[in-house]
Amino acid sequence: MKLWGGRFTSGLNDTALKYSSSIEFDSLLFDEDIAGSIAHASMLKKIGILKESEYKQIVDGLDTISYEYSEGKWKPGKNEFEDIHSAIESKLTSCIGDTAGKLHTGRSRNDQVITDVRLWAKKHSLLIMQAIRQTQSVLVALAADTTEVIMPGYTHMQQAQPVSFAFHLLAYVEMLERDYKRFAFVFGESDQSPLGSGALAGSTIPLDRYHTAETLGFASIAKNALDAVSDRDFIIDFVHSCSVGMLHLSRFAEEIIIWSSQEWNFIKLGDAVSTGSSLMPQKKNPDLAELLRGKTARVLGQDMALKTLIKGLPLSYNRDLQEDKEPLFNSAQTYYDSLCVVQLILQNCSLQPDRFSKELEGSFIFSTDLADWLVLQDVPFRKAHHIVGEIVRYCEKNNKKMNQLTLTELHTFDPHFNESVFAIFNLAASLKRKITVGSPNPDLVKKEIAGWNKIIGDAPATKS
Repeated sequence: MKLWGGRFTSGLNDTALKYSSSIEFDSLLFDEDIAGSIAHASMLKKIGILKESEYKQIVDGLDTISYEYSEGKWKPGKNEFEDIHSAIESKLTSCIGDTAGKLHTGRSRNDQVITDVRLWAKKHSLLIMQAIRQTQSVLVALAADTTEVIMPGYTHMQQAQPVSFAFHLLAYVEMLERDYKRFAFVFGESDQSPLGSGALAGSTIPLDRYHTAETLGFASIAKNALDAVSDRDFIIDFVHSCSVGMLHLSRFAEEIIIWSSQEWNFIKLGDAVSTGSSLMPQKKNPDLAELLRGKTARVLGQDMALKTLIKGLPLSYNRDLQEDKEPLFNSAQTYYDSLCVVQLILQNCSLQPDRFSKELEGSFIFSTDLADWLVLQDVPFRKAHHIVGEIVRYCEKNNKKMNQLTLTELHTFDPHFNESVFAIFNLAASLKRKITVGSPNPDLVKKEIAGWNKIIGDAPATKS
């Protein structure tokens, strides 16, 4: 069906139609298009363009189309229509006749489509925010059980200072909170109605834009018609938020892969989230985590593709903007699915809580604590740092751990050492010595967990 009427003497070439059709992916806007059309019809009735009987005929027709589509009784063909919007209009015409032609009064596909996309973005921002909360909930629950499970903290992939597994998990909860706030921002940026902006310059018909905005649940209307039909900033914000969220999940996936390796042997993944090898019988591979890491590359690429798409477009609408939807839809689905997969992995893994107990006891991981101990004995920090460096070198040369040193040996480095220094090398007490807010002290971590439980509340489960 052609929506552009008598200006043309023939239809679009079949190859051109196939190339230009977006119906395979913009069918995801079906529900939003029906809702937008009903709201527009309601407004046209309000201002006297539609009679009550015509309005009812249009709404009944749209309800019938919605039912047939959801039941699989009608599926528009990609070789027949440019997009889902023209498909619905054509179907409505076949259902109710010429009255369907009144529905497009004062409306362009430009404002129609972007209204649909904004409705879709609002809905899926909320779904993603819900999935983020549920992922945080799973992380916090696991953290509550592991406040005293000690593991090495790393910088430069070198063991640095002891932390707890709970403390490590809460770092990701913080990342997810920033992701949550990003999508709250996206929701707000999406929450204005372009409907009534027409092709780019509004309408000579007295359209009530506030009526359609209120009917569709928008907080406000877009104030400049030229900007309204060409604005894709909220889509850029949405996809960018997906890309940053995927970066965070990918970092976690990388750690899952490392932790489950035989060298680390810190966690064991359940069969439900692992695969085997077609050749090597012993293998148990963290494929879900690897796939998540790989899918992140695609979402990052879509973020850049969308920004590249927009960068050279003059105002207002250009057909290039049809290409905004695939990155949006795919990024949203990939990020949502990845959040669910992280939940699944966490719910199907077991921790080896004593994995590092023997290895870290008395190791060089206590070097900073030892320097701090010297500072509290009135040794300047730079001197304390140098002393501990010498001790580390001595231990390496003599194949000793720090807790194997004698007081006599320590005195060769500095006279301030006394018997109380040996308490520093006790792994079980190491976290409890931390006193600053934001540190892995179990008591402080438990307070953080309690705080997160208040924020997260009873997050509803997401589908995996």
